[in-house]
Amino acid sequence: MNISIVGTGYVGLVTGTTLAELGNTVYCVDIDENKVERMKKGIVPIYEPGLEEMFHRNIQANRLFFTTDLKEALDQSDVIYLALPTPPGGDGSADLSFVLGVANQIGEMMTSYKVIVNKSTVPVGTADKVREVISAKTQIPFDVVSNPEFLREGFAVKDSMNPSRVVVGSSSEKAKNIMAKIYQPFTNTGVPIIFMDEKSSELTKYAANSFLAVKITFMNEIANYCEKVGADVDKVRLGMGSDDRIGHRFLFPGIGYGGSCFPKDVKALIKSGKEENFDFKILEATEYINKKQKVILVDEIEKYFGGNIEGKKIAMWGLAFKANTDDIREASSLDNIELLLEKGAQVVAYDAIAEENVRKILGNKIEYAKDMYSALEDADCLLIATEWSEFKNPNFELMASKLKNKVIFDGRNMFSMEQAEGSGFFYKSIGRKTVR
Repeated sequence: MNISIVGTGYVGLVTGTTLAELGNTVYCVDIDENKVERMKKGIVPIYEPGLEEMFHRNIQANRLFFTTDLKEALDQSDVIYLALPTPPGGDGSADLSFVLGVANQIGEMMTSYKVIVNKSTVPVGTADKVREVISAKTQIPFDVVSNPEFLREGFAVKDSMNPSRVVVGSSSEKAKNIMAKIYQPFTNTGVPIIFMDEKSSELTKYAANSFLAVKITFMNEIANYCEKVGADVDKVRLGMGSDDRIGHRFLFPGIGYGGSCFPKDVKALIKSGKEENFDFKILEATEYINKKQKVILVDEIEKYFGGNIEGKKIAMWGLAFKANTDDIREASSLDNIELLLEKGAQVVAYDAIAEENVRKILGNKIEYAKDMYSALEDADCLLIATEWSEFKNPNFELMASKLKNKVIFDGRNMFSMEQAEGSGFFYKSIGRKTVR
């Protein structure tokens, strides 16, 4: 099948490459000419494990193409996926201007029946808005489908090629049949395709992400309480997760959630609720708690240094919001850097993958180290903000020789308590006893 993907951000590029891998001919459309030219040359614009190999394979197989010409792609495609940004506005609502703007162009350009698939995360009722915009521009029949993505950054290729389920919202039997054909390689292997109405499909994505944000935040609250009463959060989460009604995933405490999805989707669902005179009180609490959790270790750093960190040099390991991605959107590292700088501290950070993106935002407000150990040179302490694998088994003797003080504040519980106790370091983590 011939398919167009409008938008080559994280979701669009992974989706487009996956659909090409399934044997479709895919045209990826983006307005950024430089980005399109780089992709034509085989340069992947995002970091995602496993994507580059699949990307090159499908370009060489003549199944994956890139263009800035929406009309060209539209004319050659039966199905048009919209994978466009829906950034939060000042009030938290999702900005639909990109989605509706492209819908308007499609209405003006289409010359035959198309299925318009909304892959972007959008509020309930967006499919109706897209339908209205296109209908105002054409009499040619078309269908609008909601098909939310459930990709985890860092595991997106794995998730896209091995989905747990496919959710399709459509009121058209013709569109359902077309979508079933696209995803037949998955359903043939037992992956369920769940058909529902468009509004239910749109809400499914928001509900799933918001629930996971709540789960993470609840575990962080339990971790903070563990410290108050002397319990060990690692043992608590194992006991909880062994209940198959709860499960082990998303029970790891830390310095809050970030990224492009959870913060944005929680805000958008809160705002959508208010528009219907409904208060998502649990989500409002989640957002408030997560904001505090992100910088919870700054208070601990201040406490260690007698209440004043002015002039202190803080080494930071990790800048991405999570491991295996270069995404720094809503990253806890940025919240910590902002607060540390505000309190007069200096920050030297190491993250081989996300550094370039942070440089674009912070410039020379902080220092950047060439490796994890050089970041420690003459630093007063270490703060771990991202759970990169290379941080899991460090050389503690080398660390001790670099740091002014043998002090670690671990926002991702990277080390076992046995490691920490044998290291000779002051070690403060989340939800566990402090090693002195």
